[in-house]
Amino acid sequence: MISNQILQSTIDGLKVISRIDLSVMDLEGNVLAATYPEAEEHHASVLSFVDSPADSQVVQGYQFFKIFDESQLEYILVAKGSSDDVYMVGKMAAFQIQTLLVAYKERFDKDNFIKNLLLDNLLLVDIYNRAKKLHIDTEARRVVFLLETDHEKDNSSLESVRTVLGSKNGDFITAVDEKSIIVVKEVGEQEDYSDMERIAHQILEALEPAKREYAYVAYGTIVEEIKEVSRSYKEARMALDVGKIFFSERNVIAYSSLGIGRLIYQLPIPLCKMFIREIFDGKSPDDFDEETLTTINKFFENSLNVSETSRQLYIHRNTLVYRLDKLQKSTGLDLRVFEDAITFKIALMVVKYMKYMENLEY
Repeated sequence: MISNQILQSTIDGLKVISRIDLSVMDLEGNVLAATYPEAEEHHASVLSFVDSPADSQVVQGYQFFKIFDESQLEYILVAKGSSDDVYMVGKMAAFQIQTLLVAYKERFDKDNFIKNLLLDNLLLVDIYNRAKKLHIDTEARRVVFLLETDHEKDNSSLESVRTVLGSKNGDFITAVDEKSIIVVKEVGEQEDYSDMERIAHQILEALEPAKREYAYVAYGTIVEEIKEVSRSYKEARMALDVGKIFFSERNVIAYSSLGIGRLIYQLPIPLCKMFIREIFDGKSPDDFDEETLTTINKFFENSLNVSETSRQLYIHRNTLVYRLDKLQKSTGLDLRVFEDAITFKIALMVVKYMKYMENLEY
């Protein structure tokens, strides 16, 4: 179904060219778009015309035309005037809207196909048969981008992304839920992941400035066949979740850059709890005071370098050593030892993951 906004812009454009007023009505006589204020007066005439066998007729100085979607009556177009010129313009306007119906229906069918493809709702044979019917290239290189905003039913963001990226025929831009926008992007043979990073930022910049701060863009790996598009979507979905857990400071995250976060994300919660009990002996990193947590994070940021960490924390080297010794006594882990540092770092990430999963349950 064409939006009222598109119908309005279409007849506005036709009026500018022809200087003839037009209106589009639904089958119940309601005005969907009009270039003149008295269009509502056609209500009874439209209802009568809908039931008549004629495809067009003149009523009280206005010409009425039926617009069909294939054999199904969809709209009534009204042109103001009864001359032959008005009749010709009315027929052209009806044809224009009928053509738009076909185009929008095809886009709807393609959107439907892409949604089912992403969600693995199609058999392999159906994927190729429907792609062929919809004239979709099955062997093009593609990658899936996932944009998540904090606004439900964010149609303006969807249209903004379509405006920025919607010029290429092989690209599909749709939504699978109320907060997520999916871009299935066709990728050229010479394009690589640096290009994907650029496109991800382009998608983010398509949003209004106020929405960018709370939006995330994630993308999967480049796939070679249409049957693999759902895999790239699942990778983008995982990248989005893992990014929000471990890289909350980033607005753009690639599946290929998740590192150890990808492994932790796939661990069952009971196993995570067992690991934390083993490492911290019933304690939790939440029990550490702010000073200790700041020291730990800064020590990791500086690759376990005591001198650089103490300099950035504006404390004496011996003070830092004292804090590390104190942490070793309470946890049994010496962060100056590489193996212990890795164990501690992973444990902190596991705790962060567990917290995220717990919050999802509420």
